[in-house]
This record gives sequence, C-alpha cells and structure tokens, in this order.
Amino acid sequence: MRLAFVPPRYGEGVLGGAEAVVKEAARGLAERGHQVEVISTCAVDHYTWENELPEGVSEENGLPVRRFRVLRYPSRVALEAQLSIGSGGLPDLDHQVSWLGYQFSSPGLFQYLLRHGDSYDAVVFSPYLSWTTAVCVPFLAERAVVVPCLHDESYARLRVLRPVMAAPAVVWFLSGPEHELAHQLGAIAPHHSVTGAGVVVPHRYHPARFVAKNNLRRPFVIFAGRREGGKGSLEDACVAAEQLGMDVVTIGKGEVPTELANRVIDLGFVSDEERDDALAAATALVQPSVMESFSRTVMEAWLAGTPVVSVAASAVVSWHCRRSGGGLTYSGHQELVEALRAVSSQERAAELAAAGRRYVIENYTWPAVLDRMEASLEAAFCSPKMVAA
Repeated sequence: MRLAFVPPRYGEGVLGGAEAVVKEAARGLAERGHQVEVISTCAVDHYTWENELPEGVSEENGLPVRRFRVLRYPSRVALEAQLSIGSGGLPDLDHQVSWLGYQFSSPGLFQYLLRHGDSYDAVVFSPYLSWTTAVCVPFLAERAVVVPCLHDESYARLRVLRPVMAAPAVVWFLSGPEHELAHQLGAIAPHHSVTGAGVVVPHRYHPARFVAKNNLRRPFVIFAGRREGGKGSLEDACVAAEQLGMDVVTIGKGEVPTELANRVIDLGFVSDEERDDALAAATALVQPSVMESFSRTVMEAWLAGTPVVSVAASAVVSWHCRRSGGGLTYSGHQELVEALRAVSSQERAAELAAAGRRYVIENYTWPAVLDRMEASLEAAFCSPKMVAA
C-alpha cells in the first residue's frame, strides 16, 4: 500500500507518545514493503511551535519526509476558548472553531493533502487534538486512519473534534480504557480496533554505567516524561522517597517546578540509550500521570527489569498493571510509601518486573503490533466490504 503518516512534529529530538508511535509504525510498515511517506511541519518543540527545520522534502532514516511551515496567529477569540477549555469549560461552537488554530496552523500542509491525498491508499493521522488531524481528517475521511491518543479531558468533549473519531475510515486505539472512553464520548468509525503500540526491545542495558556517570549514591525512583499539566505531580514522589531514604531522578523535557528543584536529580533530555540505562538502574518507575492513552515509559521500564508504581486514577496504567501483574498502584501518600517500600525488596521487585517484561514481550513488540495494523488496513481498504471491528 502507499501510506502517508501525518504527525504535527517528526524527527530527532521530538518528544511525545503520539509522535513516537507514528515514527516507529511508519518505519516498521516501510520495512514490510509498504511505500511510506511522512507529511509534517517544520516544528520540533510543542511549546514554541517555531519553524526549526527546513521546508521541503528530505530523506530521514530511509523515509521521505515532506515538511511545511507553521503559522501562529492566535486570535483573541481562540485565546478565550483556550482559557475556557483549560479550566474545564466547553465554549460554544464558534469559539471551538476559532480554537482549532490556537497553537498553530499549516496551510501548505492542508493544501497539499487536498490536492494529493487521493494518491495514497491510506493517510494516518495522530493525535486527535492536533490541528493537522482535526482540520484535515474530514476532507480525507474515506482514506483516513486516526490514532487518537485520547485522554479523559475537556478537549475530548469538544463538539468540533467529534468528526475526528466518527468520520475516518479507521480508528486505532492504544489501550482498552482508551477504546472504552471513546465509546462513552460519542460515535466512532465503524472500523476500529485496539492495536496497541509497539516498544523497541533494547539489546543490552548498563545500569552500573548510569549510576557511576551521574554519581548516584542512594537507591532512586525515576520519573520519565514531559513536565506539564496533566502529567502528574512529582511532589508526592519526592516526599515518599525522602521518607524511605531514596532519591528521585527525573528525565525528559520541560521545567521541574522551582519548589522541587533541590529535591530531585534532574538530568533533562537524554538519549534513548541513557534512558534505558536509567530505567534499568532505578528501584521503580513512578508514574503519577493520569492523562495516558498507552504509556510507553511503563513498557520501557518493564523491559528494563524495573517495576512500576502508578497512581490508581490512571485508568490506562492501572489496566496495564492489572493485566500484567508488573506494577503497584496507589491512591494517596501512605499507599505510595507502602508501594515504594514493597518494591525496595529485591525479591518483590524482581517478581513484578519479570511479570511486566513478559507482558510487553507478548503484547507490545512491534512485530505483533504491525501485524494488527496490517490486518486492519487490509480489512478496511483491501477487502470488498469494510469490516467492523
């Protein structure tokens, strides 16, 4: 098949679960013989949306990448809508339409898809609330595939975003709870399935090298991911770790809150190899984020032989922990302390981590996920009649 993938950002240094899924799925399907192209913007940073990369067509890791510049002219009405949504409100439809361009727009990308979209057998968009998805999907609905990366948040209830779930030919969900949430919110394309996402399995880990390089002298728990609203608080983890004589190491993009700067060892953005070593060296991965649709850092921790301690309010991570037996959940400070105390036992930690690793290997390696994606594409676009999932 001739496939196009349309993430809002693409390339080295781009952080984000949706962007990672798109990047790895595109490469994986290309390796299986499909003709794959990436269509994206010139932006790298989702805070600034600056045009950091050159416009035009290039080749990256064997894939053609077609980039278009972004424009940023948020209106007063769009700002009003954003403030309303951010505080949990649902503005009227006119404000919602204006809000679509609040972060960015890319007219060149839109025009390219209008003119050339029908030259692809399928066009894969992700995530659901990006301008590239929300604005473009309705015009390519008959060949659109959406990987929504849906969270239980105000944005998911916007009327202007309902076509993103209902209009495309195919929707791929990353987890069972995400799928259930979508049904609660409204209509979904008849052909939809839970494909999950794949995780790359490293060949080796070097935890001792990580500990020595960063001069770590005590056991530590790790937080890996973006530091932003909806991704959970580090404060509870800091307090609980301090009670147990442990450190908190953080990796990822974004600013650590000023009040916590002296209570964590922040390493900022690190390479994939160093991330893997850090996870392998940690006593546990602490996942305080409620807003998850898959949580690849949880999978990476389990592959590294490290148990997971997650806030119970995260429906997705709690679902993974129940299914795998690889993690513990908490609903308050004392439960967090008890969970960290439990994983401090080498025997208990090894038992949890082994169960988690089996779960990832059995369900979320890329070969297994790509099989599900290809089966879905064949059923939707290559069969005489579309088959509902």
